[in-house]
Amino acid sequence: MSDKKDREAAGENRDIAQWISQAAQGDFSAFSQIVRLYKNRIAALGMGFFKNMADTEDFVQDVFIRIFTGLRSFRGESRFSTWITRIAYNTAINAMNRRKVYESIANEDMIPDESGGPEEEQMRRVAKEALLEAMGDLPEQHSLCLDLFFFHDLSLKEISDTTGLPVNTVKSHIFRAKRALRDKLIEKTGVE
Repeated sequence: MSDKKDREAAGENRDIAQWISQAAQGDFSAFSQIVRLYKNRIAALGMGFFKNMADTEDFVQDVFIRIFTGLRSFRGESRFSTWITRIAYNTAINAMNRRKVYESIANEDMIPDESGGPEEEQMRRVAKEALLEAMGDLPEQHSLCLDLFFFHDLSLKEISDTTGLPVNTVKSHIFRAKRALRDKLIEKTGVE
């Protein structure tokens, strides 16, 4: 488990439980702490679906309204972050079913920029473009599972809980997506 997940789990065991309880009773101050903590995660997921800030901002507001109205139904059987990601995912899927388009979250600047000079920046840009092009050719479910695994740092179980796909299907989608990406990048660059 990563340090980030360890900190989140520790926070969920302490602060989040208190905020959930208070927010479920109508405490907007406690709910604002939940929004502050998870807004970027929800926005990143939304940007992957909608590709523009206006729709993403509407999406984030809609998701947090659904979270607020559904807080009393949170039973604690999963991590709170998994529960809200599931709400966000379902909200996005419902919206996308009306649009019928999904583009990978990897189109956003989710790859950290650790500039070490113009050459490294150019290499990173070319690698990112190749990765984005290759991801664009993946089947939608493969791309989605890969996004959630690598860009949102969700476990296989959390992806399964979020998408409703069985864990073994998630594993298979990620494996096939990685293999397809590797083959595509080898084809494009000639480097193994």
